[in-house]
Amino acid sequence: MGPVRAWRDEEEIELGPRQQRAVLAALLLNNGVRLSNDQLIDMVWDDPTPSAVMALRTYMYKIRKALPELDLRSRDGGYTARAEIVDDCRGEPLEGLRGAYFDAQRVRLSDHRLKAREDCLERGLDVLGLQEHVAAFPLRERPRALLMRALYLDGRQGEALDHYHRARALLGEELGLEPGPELRRVHAQILSGGLTAPHRPEQLLPDLIDFTGRAEEIARALRTLPGTVGITGMRGSGKTVLATRIGHLVKGRYPDGQIFVRGGDVAGELLRAVGVENPVGDKAALWREKARGKRFLVVVDDVEDAADVRDLATPGSAMILTSVRRLHELPGVTWMTIAGLTEREAREFFRGILGPARADAEPEQVGKLLERLSRLPAPIRVVGGLLSSRPGWTIEMSVLQMERESKPADALPPYCAAMVAPMIAADQRLNDPERHLLRCFARQDTEVIDCHEAARMSGGDPGEIDLLLESLAAVHLIEPLVLGRYRLPRFVRLYFGLRTAALTG
Repeated sequence: MGPVRAWRDEEEIELGPRQQRAVLAALLLNNGVRLSNDQLIDMVWDDPTPSAVMALRTYMYKIRKALPELDLRSRDGGYTARAEIVDDCRGEPLEGLRGAYFDAQRVRLSDHRLKAREDCLERGLDVLGLQEHVAAFPLRERPRALLMRALYLDGRQGEALDHYHRARALLGEELGLEPGPELRRVHAQILSGGLTAPHRPEQLLPDLIDFTGRAEEIARALRTLPGTVGITGMRGSGKTVLATRIGHLVKGRYPDGQIFVRGGDVAGELLRAVGVENPVGDKAALWREKARGKRFLVVVDDVEDAADVRDLATPGSAMILTSVRRLHELPGVTWMTIAGLTEREAREFFRGILGPARADAEPEQVGKLLERLSRLPAPIRVVGGLLSSRPGWTIEMSVLQMERESKPADALPPYCAAMVAPMIAADQRLNDPERHLLRCFARQDTEVIDCHEAARMSGGDPGEIDLLLESLAAVHLIEPLVLGRYRLPRFVRLYFGLRTAALTG
């Protein structure tokens, strides 16, 4: 795509003679696909001699040495390379490489580049850019139809119709053809007044200016997209906020729009976002049809059932899922689990909410408070917001309130409902045996959970206890350590301690 070149940081890498660059180009054009020695030789040499085998081995050695990042692998008499390929749109594709294989690839890449340029022009409907493109490729009908659309939407109906008549005359004179269906359709829509601007959804939630941490998770998501990214973790861990931050970082890559859906009828909501009202039939199939050739960013928040999002991923578009449960049955999803922030990140987040002066005045109490909240962003925001609204309160006062777990219901702080809202939502989805088990742990103030001890405390059957523990681990209310042992997060212990005190007080 242009000359075959490579860089490491800002420094260009020497790729050797023409045939060595041709070998590299053949590998990259088949990115991730194993090519046998014979296939590579046929691609690079139109009339190979016996010495081609030795030359190929030499080139492979030099390519490996120059570009260790390629992860160039040799297996079963063939080679595989993986890389990100960049088309800088400068000059002829594969410039300087000759031969039947590269001539055919040049035609394919030129067509691909032309279509990509027209896709870009369609999204922007820039009149000047379309006029330049039509002048360069006068017999291509798609850009003429786009130019007619852009002129009409710009209030230049006469010019749009004039372009249709000029296109009709040119096609008749040069090719003996009438305009194709796309040109005729746009012409008819202009005459009927039925031409409207394309619908471009922009539904991402606002990004939070005080977003803190998650650098490793963000980096992994950026490497994965446009593959599907899944974010799982307990309620209150910041899954939605993280998905939103990632969405804002990459939304420029998806010019056809960003769609945000919160569970439920996901396919139906996606279709409504692109202008399909009251969709019926196979909604997933209809969405795939509408998304074909487009680049959408789709964020589906709080997925409870894998069936809600199955078969909705489309080539070129990206999907970010959040779910309390990791949906193992969904293929092709790169999952990452988030929990509390690191200690440094949690302190930074809390300082930003409360203010550095008050937070730094009680560093030890801040540490205790954050540990009781398991450094989860949602409850930290609530407590920090409450303290910032009450300048007469100290951080130690909040810590002392949380330590009164053994007292009855009147010990609950007034802001408790907001602080423990993630736990209330999680509690509502538990069955009675799961809830009873967590209350037993909270009553014993137990941090590390052993299967046998759990059975003794709860009075349950050991076999059933194993299933209950795994069920609780699946929704991140306990954390698996080693086989048969789990950890109970402090925030979960705080909530179920308060609930136990309220029920027995």
